Amino acid sequence: MSTQPVLAVIGRPNVGKSTLVNRIIGRREAVVEDTPGVTRDRVPYDAVWNGRAFTVVDTGGWDPDAKGMAERIAAQAEVAVAAADAILFVVDATVGATDVDDRVVKLLRASGKPVVLAANKVDDQKTELEAAALWNLGLGEPYPVSALHGRGSGDLLDAILAALPEAPPESEDHGGPRRVAIVGKPNVGKSSLLNKLAGEERVVVDNASGTTVDPVDELVELGGRLWTFIDTAGIRKRVREASGHEYYASLRTSAAIERAEVAVMVIDASESITEQDLRILNTIEETGRAVVLAFNKWDLVDDERRYYLEREIERDLVQIPWAPRVNVAARTGWHVDRLVRALDTALEGWETRVSTGALNSFLGRLVAEHPHPVRGGKQPKILFGTQASTAPPTFILFTSGKLEAGYLRFIERRLREEFGFVGSPIHLQQRPRKRRECR
Repeated sequence: MSTQPVLAVIGRPNVGKSTLVNRIIGRREAVVEDTPGVTRDRVPYDAVWNGRAFTVVDTGGWDPDAKGMAERIAAQAEVAVAAADAILFVVDATVGATDVDDRVVKLLRASGKPVVLAANKVDDQKTELEAAALWNLGLGEPYPVSALHGRGSGDLLDAILAALPEAPPESEDHGGPRRVAIVGKPNVGKSSLLNKLAGEERVVVDNASGTTVDPVDELVELGGRLWTFIDTAGIRKRVREASGHEYYASLRTSAAIERAEVAVMVIDASESITEQDLRILNTIEETGRAVVLAFNKWDLVDDERRYYLEREIERDLVQIPWAPRVNVAARTGWHVDRLVRALDTALEGWETRVSTGALNSFLGRLVAEHPHPVRGGKQPKILFGTQASTAPPTFILFTSGKLEAGYLRFIERRLREEFGFVGSPIHLQQRPRKRRECR
């Protein structure tokens, strides 16, 4: 699996993180507003500088009026630090370092990760002198930059590349234990499932939801191989309204999904599928991880509940019909051994690569049989396609015009019919050709 190095951008509200992210990626994608806290979640973007590709993660969600602000800031920063290869710490040079900045600096120092310090909002010589005071933070040289006007951005990007590791070779992850995150809402039996897989009590199990706070990495032997299982706290219903303790736990859960290769989504089969379940599944899919659905507490499911569960699956899980399903009872160990086959299937789908020749032959047949509908006298065509990467399978379609969302969903469905991709999301990107006046 080839993975681009990750740069996390952290800092207080309204220091210009999102503006700086737009400057780094060279396009206006991150939402920018003067109101603090506009960026609610960690949002990844692809960036390239001097021929090197890396991922930029914009962080936010620090509401100054919220309770437990210090805890929330530490939690958000810690998650960013845990998931990243290097950190870009943004400070407003016109304000200088604050108590909040000092708290984050302590966390950054303890992490041992390389940190690049950006002194933002430096629009003139005077502010550049003020930026020099940020040497006192003890993070090394502050790079004066104006995210708004681009001043100093080249030097900053050079420093970022120096801090980031080179992208690992394709084969680096193979041979080591596969990383599996066990996720789901609170009290669905995640810890019980891990204990049953491990064959011993390794994780505290309690009927009170929220017993597990931090993800716990466990090496477990299954099917004659070692796997790394990450047991996680349940994702709460309203993350931003949760207490500092629960907010922290939910952030760590999201980080665990990012660190994993495949997620086992544990659903309580004895209860109705909830909006929480669907939101967690959406997070896994957006993060691009393979997924296995484990319907737990199957020993509590009678014929009537089974009937209604099938209806719920047809109605609510329509967006992921490709995910392998396993019915288990973690308490007794019933069918838990079937998870290994499902995990292998999902990982195989996640790493499936289609040759350019086979892909374009498939696309040619597809377009001939089912061309894009004509809209306003125009009919966009697929000119060429290529698979840019695996894990998850990502395809780029070069087109004569923008394809409709419905047609893209149709292409994804047919790709699955043709090539499999069981247990894996598929990411489709399109690159419409710029129109010319002459033919």
